[in-house]
Amino acid sequence: MDIDDILASVDHGPGASPESAALDHQLLTRFWVAERAVSEVLPWPAPLMERIMDRVRTQIETIEDLAASSESTLPTTANTHNPNLNLRLSILQTDLARTQYIVRSLLRARLAKITKYSMHYLVLLASRNKNPASQTQSTASSQNPNQQPEDSVPDISTLTDLAPLSEPESSFLHAHQTLLASHYAGSFMGAFPRQLRRLDDNAGGTSMIQGPELREVVFVRCLGAEVPVVVGGEEEEEGNETGVTMRMGDVWVVRWEGVKAAWGKGEVELL
Repeated sequence: MDIDDILASVDHGPGASPESAALDHQLLTRFWVAERAVSEVLPWPAPLMERIMDRVRTQIETIEDLAASSESTLPTTANTHNPNLNLRLSILQTDLARTQYIVRSLLRARLAKITKYSMHYLVLLASRNKNPASQTQSTASSQNPNQQPEDSVPDISTLTDLAPLSEPESSFLHAHQTLLASHYAGSFMGAFPRQLRRLDDNAGGTSMIQGPELREVVFVRCLGAEVPVVVGGEEEEEGNETGVTMRMGDVWVVRWEGVKAAWGKGEVELL
């Protein structure tokens, strides 16, 4: 039994194989690198993460069973009954630690961006709700003489489309921003005039909401035969962008907004 067979033994899903486990780990690693490379929150890969977490749970159960059987075996007969037990246990623990590190680092990177741009993503999610009643309620809230900062936090509890966030992330996002707005109100914003207490104020053409920078530069490697890259300067009008073509294996430094669509199609990977 080689290492691939040992790792595949904890994956009992349909079509499970060493190749499928290796592919999922490669996709997870690529998504982790991409999440750390850009300032915006990338769409949550729900199917991939479900497979990864199922494999992690199975690995933990397998490791616990192997550890229990190892402790119940006498030292003098351990090598006779199962000489590969300790090796198998060590390989599974190492692979589990590797996966857990990537998942923890990925979640921390996403939470850091969610907390930094919390109001931006709340407004983004709420803008998909076209319910006139909610818009009327928001307008009435903005005219409330007792307006408080937490009143400007959109309610996203009824939304079904939470992209790019997962459901737990959206719950965390709303709770975090509500607590932060309440803290602002108690600390200093409660003393402001009513019209200055909203966290989404855009009076004078200047928005208080800070969003991620899409024009940041990233390193990308081309995975397709020919991949178009949008290139546009600040002085160019919308719709007049120029384009160039990357070829397989090329590594370029480009703006994220120019390769975002190609990344979503899997035609490029971030480095």
